[in-house]
Amino acid sequence: MDVKLDFSGQTVVVIGGTSGINLGIAEAFAANGANLAVASRSQDKVDAATETLKGYGIQAIGFSADVRDADAVKAAIQGMHEAFGDIDVLVSGAAGNFPAPVLGMSANGFRSVIDIDLRGTFHVLQSAHPYLCKPGASIINISAPQAFVPMQLQAHVCAAKAGVDMITRVLAMEWGADGIRVNSVVPGPIAGTEGMQRLAPTPGIQKAITDSVPLGRMGTPSDIANTVMFLSSPLAEYVTGAVIPVDGGWSLAGVSVAGAGLAKAAGKQAS
Repeated sequence: MDVKLDFSGQTVVVIGGTSGINLGIAEAFAANGANLAVASRSQDKVDAATETLKGYGIQAIGFSADVRDADAVKAAIQGMHEAFGDIDVLVSGAAGNFPAPVLGMSANGFRSVIDIDLRGTFHVLQSAHPYLCKPGASIINISAPQAFVPMQLQAHVCAAKAGVDMITRVLAMEWGADGIRVNSVVPGPIAGTEGMQRLAPTPGIQKAITDSVPLGRMGTPSDIANTVMFLSSPLAEYVTGAVIPVDGGWSLAGVSVAGAGLAKAAGKQAS
């Protein structure tokens, strides 16, 4: 079910907002009246996403930037501010992942995920602070269950996303005096996303994961978008420093099934 909230005239920035869950979040805000600014590494994806968002009858702009490059992030966010003014909602969602055991992972592979997920989050949030509405801004970091549930073949992601959730909590404390709220949303298995296709590449693995979800289904980008909009609305004006799983209860009983699926996926990719 799509939630209807009024974000008319507000400025929403979605980093990584050109595909998958993050594009779904951007579209949900656009459908509820916000002006959108998105960024990702691919200029082609930026252009396509911007056109999609304009189809909702709102203003939309996009920038090509790699979150690993602090200067590029700073320039992009400054450009967004010049176009739309102070930022009401900032969604930091850039992420990287691939299944691999520690002994089969290169130092560069480990560093790449840390650089995108963890250092990228730091770059985005630090660069955006001067341009956030004070008071009133809402920051949402898109995390992952690996932040608090250990998974085989995911040491790099576990380390990176645990760091993201701690940044969320620390900044909720440091920036609370500015009237800025900072929260994390933790998507569970979301159907049709690149991440799900990579980590569960076969119907059998997908069924095993679905069967392990207490609510009996995979999530949708709308499930995540609705939670992000709630956290960015006046309904959540006293919520900050929260790490909220949106996973149908999937993480409650651990992830033995998911871990087995990841192992199968890695074995399939290596063969």
